Amino acid sequence: MQEQQESSQQASTPPKSQKPVSIEPDVDFIRVLSKESDNTYKLCMQCGTCSVTCGISPDRAPFPRKEMAWASWGLKDRFLGNPDIWLCHQCNDCSTQCPRGARPGDILASIRQEVVGHYAAPRFLARWVKSPKFALLLLAIPAVLLGLALLARDSLGEALGLSTPVGDRILFPYSAGIFPHWLLNIFFFFFGALALIAAIIGVVRFWRAMKASNEEKGLPLSGKSLGSCIWAALKKVFTHEDFAACTTASSRFLPHFCIFFGFLALCVVTFWIITNQMNPLIQGSFVYPFGFWNPLKLLANLGGVAVLIGCIMMIFDRLTNEEAGYSTYSDWILLGTLLAVVGTGFITELLHYGRLVPHRHVAYFIHLVFVFSLIVYVPYTKFAHVVYRTAALAFAEFSGRNTKVQMERGADTVKHNSEKEIRDATGIA
Repeated sequence: MQEQQESSQQASTPPKSQKPVSIEPDVDFIRVLSKESDNTYKLCMQCGTCSVTCGISPDRAPFPRKEMAWASWGLKDRFLGNPDIWLCHQCNDCSTQCPRGARPGDILASIRQEVVGHYAAPRFLARWVKSPKFALLLLAIPAVLLGLALLARDSLGEALGLSTPVGDRILFPYSAGIFPHWLLNIFFFFFGALALIAAIIGVVRFWRAMKASNEEKGLPLSGKSLGSCIWAALKKVFTHEDFAACTTASSRFLPHFCIFFGFLALCVVTFWIITNQMNPLIQGSFVYPFGFWNPLKLLANLGGVAVLIGCIMMIFDRLTNEEAGYSTYSDWILLGTLLAVVGTGFITELLHYGRLVPHRHVAYFIHLVFVFSLIVYVPYTKFAHVVYRTAALAFAEFSGRNTKVQMERGADTVKHNSEKEIRDATGIA
């Protein structure tokens, strides 16, 4: 009798490797994923097809299989220190091959935006940027701030001893009498610095979370210097190396390439103009304002054309290519803002050369509002993905995510227990 009781007790007690684990699902996180994905992530049956299909997923604990398991259980905290969600470029090769239609690529896209919101400072701006009902408010903020700058222009200029000469030539700064260069520099330097600080805070938090997650797993670091890891990440970003490995969304490579380098060209010219009066090396025809055929002016116009073409191609692809993945509000608001910045920029330029007043001043004001929205809201929009993905790529190098040492270390911990191997892949007991 006693032997039977002991046998029954042993049968009812789960093995050590199968003891239940308490989890705390994030209900709000589940609600967001359900809304943005139409509950497709719940169809995942953990077959692993997505991880096998992905051309850039590493062999050790490959994505996005484990991420789909975490999403099913609403384990938002698992994603906060996970660089793998940022190594994904949403090419949706995994989504087109999924036998259940769970669309892992789209799920990871939604998760990335949630992670951005989690690390955002302040977080309420991230919530506003994600919600269509705050769109007008987010445009009104820079409009009001620019209006206040207009009111303070004369008194501030007198206090600083600054003045802006305005000639009658066609070659003069846009709206120089309305928005002098010194005022624009002060305005955008101040708010741009705030956006930069917010971005740095978010990335530092993200880096610490990735580091803590790596230490918790007991995985060794690569031994590489942080500088070399950042350089390797930047090379991947600039060459679009991983993006080029995609097949389903290969049509997005060219427009993405055009937008990236077109915007980079605009940033270079803008930086040149801002530092024009501070840099003694800038002389001759390279002193702002530029003529139409000036190399820097041509670079800015070509960059604007590249961004415009890239946006149009991407919008067309998103509307016609269903296999390339869902488009969320975050996607459309970024594309819309880019189009607005470039479009109002070209309109301002045409009105400027036509000497149409006050039309060019109004167009320039609207242009500056959208420029503010694009730059200052970077830490909260999908544009922040550039920053977080670069950080994740750098950490993947820094932590030895794909190195042989770490892969062997991961293999040693699971080779004797198949069930343990499954749990390491999914993160769920």
